[in-house]
Amino acid sequence: MKLGTENSDRFLTAFNRIDHRLRDIVGAKDFMPFYRLIDQAKKKDVLVKKYEDDLRSYADLRNAIVHHRTSLHYVIAEPHTDVVERIEYIDATLAKPTLVGQMFRKRVLIFQENDSLKHVLKVIRQRKYTQFPVYYNKQFKGLITTVGITNWLASKMGGDHLPKRIPTLHDILLHEKNSVNYKFVSRTISIYEAEEIFKQGVERGRRFEALLITEHGQPHQKLLGIITPLDIVKID
Repeated sequence: MKLGTENSDRFLTAFNRIDHRLRDIVGAKDFMPFYRLIDQAKKKDVLVKKYEDDLRSYADLRNAIVHHRTSLHYVIAEPHTDVVERIEYIDATLAKPTLVGQMFRKRVLIFQENDSLKHVLKVIRQRKYTQFPVYYNKQFKGLITTVGITNWLASKMGGDHLPKRIPTLHDILLHEKNSVNYKFVSRTISIYEAEEIFKQGVERGRRFEALLITEHGQPHQKLLGIITPLDIVKID
């Protein structure tokens, strides 16, 4: 049976580009089997790790196409269009992954340490925010969450004596169970690296409530955006 080879040609083109990209990632100067390239590259690039299973399957398909092709016009294993589109997508993603500065750059509402809890509660009611970066002038002091606010309310409102003054965000920061519940990241990391940071945080028992984006991931730099765990869930 004569088969069109357009899909196999597209598949091999994308596969070869990925192969060269993996070689660049690991710095391979001599020949290295594709499976070994994956093993080495996934230690250095989170995208390779993310798509490892796909890449291993594509290696098997590539071998079937190349080694069992009977002529230029006859192939035994002609890839389905869905497979071709998938490998081309992975090829494009590896070549130019979306950066957090592209996807999550936005104006972030920041708060001062001496702002009152009443102000934050108003923001929660109006904008439904759940994370609140807190500064003292331009110095970053911490990240307040709705959980931290709840902890403060539970500790102060559960007794017989109500607070004599409206608390400030400085007071609330003291009730965040995890005082380092954030991480600053550079705007140039990929969204997949951000996903990996959240994942590793959970695995190490240090859940991040937000990633704070600055130019080079430094706390003293201007806040360019914020990423929450919910944002990451929406990433393919």
